[in-house]
Amino acid sequence: MGISLHHISKSFKSVTALKDISFDVKSGELFGLIGPDGAGKTTLFRVLTTLLLADEGTASVAGMDVVTDYKAIRNSVGYMPGRFSLYHDLTVEENLNFFATIFNTTLEENYDLIKEIYVQIEPFKNRRAGKLSGGMKQKLALCCALIHKPKVLFLDEPTTGVDPVSRKEFWEMLKRLQQKDITMLVSTAYMDEASLCDRVALIQDGTILEIDTPQRIIEKFPRTIYNVKASETYRLLKDLEKYEATHSVYPFGEFLHFTSKDAAFTSEELIQFLEQEHHTEIEVSEAIPTIEDSFMTLSKEHSNNGN
Repeated sequence: MGISLHHISKSFKSVTALKDISFDVKSGELFGLIGPDGAGKTTLFRVLTTLLLADEGTASVAGMDVVTDYKAIRNSVGYMPGRFSLYHDLTVEENLNFFATIFNTTLEENYDLIKEIYVQIEPFKNRRAGKLSGGMKQKLALCCALIHKPKVLFLDEPTTGVDPVSRKEFWEMLKRLQQKDITMLVSTAYMDEASLCDRVALIQDGTILEIDTPQRIIEKFPRTIYNVKASETYRLLKDLEKYEATHSVYPFGEFLHFTSKDAAFTSEELIQFLEQEHHTEIEVSEAIPTIEDSFMTLSKEHSNNGN
């Protein structure tokens, strides 16, 4: 009951939204689609949920073709779009009953599946959905997506605009749902959420850059990364961008993350260069690579290859 894509491409006039996308999501897997805004995540979700036809390629969800079996797929999947799309003027309870009726079921029939989530929003069941907090809206939307006990769940940037505590709670809920044999495809622009997935696909400009477990993607990182800091951050960035030894440099929290073209490069060389440029309060230390570093490097290589 997984997801399979083979050479999916989609264009909107002169804009290529998806370019030769192929990957499989195993049954019961929590699979992340990780990339920035405009990378093609939502377009891919719309193809897989039968809301958009691909120009090329084939795809199946829970063993059903997204073109020929679109009606059956719509009854077998849950879809939670990025933007809150429930009825603002209906109460929490009315929204749940409405979506249950559409799928010819009831809240009581599938209560076991949504119980852990529903108990958190039940105190607000008579409140209009539009008046809920961001975190509560997401929990309600998740309940509505699960109301018919779907085989596959699509979550398009579910934590965008949600506070850090609610984000953590939401991912904990997804982990518990995974234990109930629901296959999940989750898209996000938050790189730190990649580590919470079983496997991830990194996507940029409609192209898949890498597919693997988060840990293996990080282990493949090919260069030494340095945390770099000085008193004038903007000038530091500009000076490092023009430094002949620079392979990549970009902001990362309070530091800049720097990699060199030369495998034998040392931190002493970097400090010497910064001192020559009259920087002060210089800090340079070796950093542990993250999924964001891997994405930035793969994205740079993708751009350099002319894609």
